[in-house]
Amino acid sequence: MILQTQLPYDVSQLKPLPGISPLAPADWLMVDDAYAAQMAERTRLLRDQREAVLQMLPEARPAAEELLDLVLEHLPAGFEREEGRVTRPDGGVVALDRADPMGTLGHLVQEDLCLLEKQGDEHVLTAAVLCFPAGWRLAQKMGRPLTAIHIPIPEYDDSIARRVQRLFDGVQPGRPLMRINRLWHDNPALFQPGPRRDNSDRGHPAAAPYLRSERQCLVRLPVSRAVVFSIHTFVVPRAAAGFSAAPTR
Repeated sequence: MILQTQLPYDVSQLKPLPGISPLAPADWLMVDDAYAAQMAERTRLLRDQREAVLQMLPEARPAAEELLDLVLEHLPAGFEREEGRVTRPDGGVVALDRADPMGTLGHLVQEDLCLLEKQGDEHVLTAAVLCFPAGWRLAQKMGRPLTAIHIPIPEYDDSIARRVQRLFDGVQPGRPLMRINRLWHDNPALFQPGPRRDNSDRGHPAAAPYLRSERQCLVRLPVSRAVVFSIHTFVVPRAAAGFSAAPTR
């Protein structure tokens, strides 16, 4: 069981979809109190289930290499970079393998990282290291556009789809965007691929023992123009969720 002790933001009142706010570039990547445990789980998944958590289309390599460089520039306090390697806040040492940019990223930061590149009228998922999915499978989404990626989310109607595509078109280098969500779970496991038709991985909002929240950011890569969708996953006990009353969803 890998849990944070608290959330760094208030999830009691969520903005309507897509719920986007501006974010300072220096605040993009985070290290929290579950860093060491989450990184150990990421290492296990990348070793034992690599094909389930990491995929990259051949054409995505330039963007993936650019993303690795950008992450190295924005590593938060606690990382030490030396020639050819990085020492993490938990003491782990990661070799900078540029032949495996997404794998290297998966061993560096808590964030899951998805690359989306514009093809025609939509952005398409071309690479990702996704160790902590909440009800979706990377293999089912790779190479597909935004509208297909979000099927079968009921709230993601045509109007929301157009607004999200405009966001992806409009995000600028050096001006990232952020949104947060909340999901109630009976099971605190981080790796929860899906979807399950009966939503058996979810808990009732009034009784579920764990709250899972994703801090999702959009970052534009300046050279390839790909958009990075990063996901920092928090799972906290219900008592740490900060609700004064039982939520309705």
